[in-house]
Amino acid sequence: MKWDKRGLLFEPDRHGLPVGCTDFAQSPQALVFDDFVRIYFSTREQDATGKYLSHVAFVDCDLELRKVLRVAPHPVVSLGGPGCFDEHGIFPMHVGRHENRVYGYTCGWSRRVAVSVETAIGLVLSDDEGRSFQRIGPGPILGPSLREPFLVGDPFVLVDGGRWDMWYIFGTRWLGTDPTDQNPDRVYKIAHAWSRDGVSWERDGICVIADRLGSDECQALPTVIRIEGLYHMIFCYRHATDFRQNRERGYRLGYACSADGLAWTRDDARVGIEVTPGAWDSDMQCYPHLVRCDGRVYLLYNGNEFGRYGFGVAVLSEPG
Repeated sequence: MKWDKRGLLFEPDRHGLPVGCTDFAQSPQALVFDDFVRIYFSTREQDATGKYLSHVAFVDCDLELRKVLRVAPHPVVSLGGPGCFDEHGIFPMHVGRHENRVYGYTCGWSRRVAVSVETAIGLVLSDDEGRSFQRIGPGPILGPSLREPFLVGDPFVLVDGGRWDMWYIFGTRWLGTDPTDQNPDRVYKIAHAWSRDGVSWERDGICVIADRLGSDECQALPTVIRIEGLYHMIFCYRHATDFRQNRERGYRLGYACSADGLAWTRDDARVGIEVTPGAWDSDMQCYPHLVRCDGRVYLLYNGNEFGRYGFGVAVLSEPG
């Protein structure tokens, strides 16, 4: 693939955030309308103890993804109740239309004691064109299982006829057993599930993307598009440890292709986009999202510090 990078599209410090939110615009996910594009993202507020909570908001842009038109004044879905899987945040949320409703597949998270976090996948629905969403129930539709013991999240869903396909991640292990370690690192991989109704899912807990960095590679946020009969996936990956400050071990974008969406061939050299020295994405590129709009294919993604400074856009000039 060959991408033309345009730079930052949305910047929290410049364009503002919903009431109560202070930082970040992570994991941009697009919903295309006739005359604008609505891009959902996760942002943060601080609770009374100073800890972060993650909320989903949106920004509306023009069809060429060059100009911000408006920013949602409030988050679009409330957090879960005490003890629920999404009590402390939703990050990310993938959206799509089906039968005159907007479906939002959420990655809800809650704090833990021995480890920092647990996640699961939920479903919320909108009847007002994505301005607000309501849960189908208080629990997740996809959570830990016998072969996927924790950290189930990052859903991306495509619907083709009566079949729903989801690519998502699950955790394979937490690194380190020192009880004094307050922030043990984790390893997670990309898997696939399928459904006939978008609610009940079948899965086998098998990693579908080969490792490049070894068994401790972390793979996150798959996004999939069909071009000329092939499935193309872009995702982000990193080392499991020392990735926050060491730019050589931080997130980069990876690529894989498939004829059926099930068996994937990884070839990161074909992703066609690299970090830019001295720019907003000089240290990392993460949380990608592919969207087809007005005859073109765009890539939305975050850069340095996991999206603290907003998200950018690139436009596909040559397919893979």
